[in-house]
Amino acid sequence: MSTSSNPTPSPDTAREGYDRDRQVRVAVLGVGMMGQDHARRLATLTVGAELVAVSDVDVARTDAVAAEFGVRAIHDPKAAIADPEVDALVIATPGFTHEELVLLALEAGKPVLCEKPLTTSPETSRRIVEKEAELGRPLVQVGFMRRFDTGYQQLRSLIESGEYGAPLFLHCAHRNATTPPNFSSEQLMLDSVVHEVDSVRFLTGEEIVAVRVIAPRSTTAAPEGLLDPQFVIMETESGVLVDVEIFVNTTFGYEVRTELVAEKGQARIGLHEGIVTQSAAGWGGSITKDFKERFGAAYDLEFQRWIDAVRAGTNVDGPGVWDGYAAAAVCAAGVESLKTGQRVEVDLGARP
Repeated sequence: MSTSSNPTPSPDTAREGYDRDRQVRVAVLGVGMMGQDHARRLATLTVGAELVAVSDVDVARTDAVAAEFGVRAIHDPKAAIADPEVDALVIATPGFTHEELVLLALEAGKPVLCEKPLTTSPETSRRIVEKEAELGRPLVQVGFMRRFDTGYQQLRSLIESGEYGAPLFLHCAHRNATTPPNFSSEQLMLDSVVHEVDSVRFLTGEEIVAVRVIAPRSTTAAPEGLLDPQFVIMETESGVLVDVEIFVNTTFGYEVRTELVAEKGQARIGLHEGIVTQSAAGWGGSITKDFKERFGAAYDLEFQRWIDAVRAGTNVDGPGVWDGYAAAAVCAAGVESLKTGQRVEVDLGARP
């Protein structure tokens, strides 16, 4: 199906003459919070990967992170892409830089794991889709880590099995404690709901054909001018109706959950992450503090499977450029709906 992850690579699919025993030499471009976390993952957890360089336009930060991991500091990301001692790239720079860097990596023929978004608009994402199609082989994986989370994988398998019949509704909630400074109303869609967009496509195996965003009264915890929370309604090709509550200034923690309502059953994921207790004194549990805690294991698996795919010569084992483009298109429609209050249809055009 068009929205599913690629299969786990097999040795039979390896490039001729490719040494699968060799470490994949990786450079991380962008060493802010996410980039530093990915650098640590590559340096300490990912089998078959060797972190060889970090790159960021912030010279002091680049030097500090390079010293921490004992790797080279390359201050120009373009130089890191061209470096002959770099086999593969992780792009964790701001989204507006992704188009140029991914296109340069494609021209260099180097595998990429690009953090979401693939780019900041459907037009620029489409250019990457078409460029990769011209090359004739996949090189870019997009960092939608939820596809590697056990709960999402189990829910997708349940839907595919048909045991509960056809899916009818998906009820989603995405809650965060606080937002960074200058977070805009549009970013609720572009930076947060984008994960729900890809998750819905992953779970249902269908494209999203329409979206509507409704902004109720804002919480008093939101900075002035920020429309938070928002309610997003999406429709898939077969008529599955999806609602997303996006609430990013809850003040209490990080929470992501999804409920499937199907013809003959229901299922929920993300309701509780740790132990939940019940006694005469009452009941209780814990809420994760941030996305790294909630999806840490998914990030670890995402990176391991990506490196395994690069070593096998298939380069991508997860969401690719079409998935990044589809997410950008749906989010752009969501931003339009937020501004107009209207239902906005999504037209992806033909897939190369």
